[in-house]
Amino acid sequence: MPRCWFVFLFLSFILLLATAEASQCSIRGIPLVRNISELPQDDYGRGGLSHITVAGSVSHGMKEIEVWLQTFSPGSRTPIHRHSCEEVFVVLKGSGTLYLASSSHEKYPGKPQEHFIFPNSTFHIPVNDAHQVWNTNENEDLQVLVIISRPPVKVFIYEDWSVPHTAAKLKFPYYWDEQCLQAPVKDEL
Repeated sequence: MPRCWFVFLFLSFILLLATAEASQCSIRGIPLVRNISELPQDDYGRGGLSHITVAGSVSHGMKEIEVWLQTFSPGSRTPIHRHSCEEVFVVLKGSGTLYLASSSHEKYPGKPQEHFIFPNSTFHIPVNDAHQVWNTNENEDLQVLVIISRPPVKVFIYEDWSVPHTAAKLKFPYYWDEQCLQAPVKDEL
């Protein structure tokens, strides 16, 4: 076998290993600089949502923060939910409504306050405050950059604003972490 053929096979084997190392659930082999348009994108069974984990605990090894790029088509929304982490939103395009419960630390979330959100606006969600983001713009997608602390996120979902906190349903791991989350994480709540 000629030497160049051996080198070709060896390099092909190395490339195959590198590809296996850089699977969706492996943090090994992920380049430092990535193109967002090449990152995995999915709706996770939630029509109208496009979610990309830009930098995550499960998929990228982040320990203190996680960053998502989410796009909501007109009329789509998050469920009413809360989580044991802080969350910051930056509205990149579109507009909509943030619903934030003012009595989240009582027995149930209660009637939420409505806040108009718009391009270049930002807002934060305190730990355990029930909230919902809704694209109420009928003509344009709502795109947000989301930064959360203490990943991976544990989400408590409510059917409506009058559901007691004790009846909220825990969703962990969350949809975009289901495939890759290996070990159980200590519950913070």
